[in-house]
Amino acid sequence: MKIDSFLKSLSVLSFFVLLFSSCTDKFDEINTDRNSVATVGSAELPFLFAKAEASAVPNIWNYQIAQNLFADQYAQYFACTATYFPSDRLNIRMDWVGAAFNPIYTDMVPQLQSIKAAAPAGSAEAAIADVVWVLGFHRVTDYWGPIPYFNAGKAGSSVAYDAQDKIYDDFFKKLAAASEVLKNKQNEKPYGTFDLIYGGDAGKWFRFANTLRLRLALRISKVDPARAKTEAEAAVAAGVFQASPGDDALLQKSTKGSDNNGLSIMSDWNEFRMSASMESVMKGYKDPRMSVYWLPNNATKANPNGTGKYDGLRNGLTSTQLTEAVNLPTANAKVGARWSSPDFGGNGTYLETPQNIMSVAEAFFLRAEGALLGWNMNGTAQSMYEEGIRQSMRQWGITDAAAITAYINSPDVPVAPEDFLKSPAVSKAPIKWASDIATQREQIAIQKWLAIFPDGSEAWADYRRGRNFILYPVANSENPDITDPTKQWIRRIPFLLSEKQNNKAAVDAAVPLLGSGGDKVTTPLWWDKN
Repeated sequence: MKIDSFLKSLSVLSFFVLLFSSCTDKFDEINTDRNSVATVGSAELPFLFAKAEASAVPNIWNYQIAQNLFADQYAQYFACTATYFPSDRLNIRMDWVGAAFNPIYTDMVPQLQSIKAAAPAGSAEAAIADVVWVLGFHRVTDYWGPIPYFNAGKAGSSVAYDAQDKIYDDFFKKLAAASEVLKNKQNEKPYGTFDLIYGGDAGKWFRFANTLRLRLALRISKVDPARAKTEAEAAVAAGVFQASPGDDALLQKSTKGSDNNGLSIMSDWNEFRMSASMESVMKGYKDPRMSVYWLPNNATKANPNGTGKYDGLRNGLTSTQLTEAVNLPTANAKVGARWSSPDFGGNGTYLETPQNIMSVAEAFFLRAEGALLGWNMNGTAQSMYEEGIRQSMRQWGITDAAAITAYINSPDVPVAPEDFLKSPAVSKAPIKWASDIATQREQIAIQKWLAIFPDGSEAWADYRRGRNFILYPVANSENPDITDPTKQWIRRIPFLLSEKQNNKAAVDAAVPLLGSGGDKVTTPLWWDKN
């Protein structure tokens, strides 16, 4: 399905249908027209929550034009093989990227505000609603910087934009308050089976809230190190993710109601492949996750092993470069079997693959970096780093303890990918824990980048704020703001054209909040100090 037919389909997708087909009639009644609901009581909260939860991250058809054609490629998980898509060469289609902005305000905010108005103060339902609020909004502000936040959902012809530091301050307050509520309600089952991530397990939501707080603490570690330390240590002391797969946050997907996995939907269109950065790292490390994340070149139903090779592409190749024989779309590794159909050696339930939200492995890598900064993370940087690798391996089905230990102790380093531009290895960092702090930071960054795949939104944000692991520059830039890709990188999304047209006064007032760089892709966000 190409982008033009996708955009036609998008216009008819006005609401999300729950996994549970027996509940779809009432869900439609509540969510299609909020004005038709006279009252919202406890019976309605699960329906509202399911809608909000599913909309807090790019879902179904939004996934491609909200994440894959933007953050997924900026994080260099994937490289685009379609010559008519400019995103891989950094030319932003503003009419596409609105899919990362608009659903938060139309599909998440109204539901959560209704829950907050109806749920008792201090309830698990209200606390988890605040956690989902932060989950959705931190992805939006990390794309744009200033966004409408404190007045989101309020009536008015113009909605003000808020500075990112003020938004983050509210994130931390919400997560701290939610954690305080949930720590005494861990045996409750708020929202029950309508909770598409944890099935109503308040204890897991408690650890999720603390882990999200830890993630955001590291995000601000360069701009506000004192606040970052305070928030991170409080999160770890309260209790973050501990064991995979139990704590891993995965959003359940289903073919009922066409609520398919967004990555799976587009995988068979054959318009993106493994990046050269991924090839350099995973091939050099002999990483056992390679065959989980990727299908080999030319994999088919009849021959799921294809050529047996895994080759990637440099991001930003021109149309001419993409036509070179070694870079034909059929000659590069495709996203793995869990996201691909049987026609390409995948599996029959690929459309129901859960969507990755946050992993246990990430929590350990965050703690490893915090320990390097001198924070109390209840363990050493090395122990957290090595445990992060173990937890990631377990998450992806690698259970051979001896093989995992051998990987952790391996001196292997990334290799030069077999690519069109004859690129060098993307890094010289080995897997085995190094003796110098600079290499240790790079090792943590690389392993976290691998572990949080395929969440390109988080990987791109983490790359910008840390720059501890330097990816390849794009081969070619078609963005007028990036004239030298070897020295410049994409650091934010410009304000939407639709917002400039419909909310002009607020957007004009928001531009100074970005600082001297103005509304450009090269302007760093508040927390980006690289």
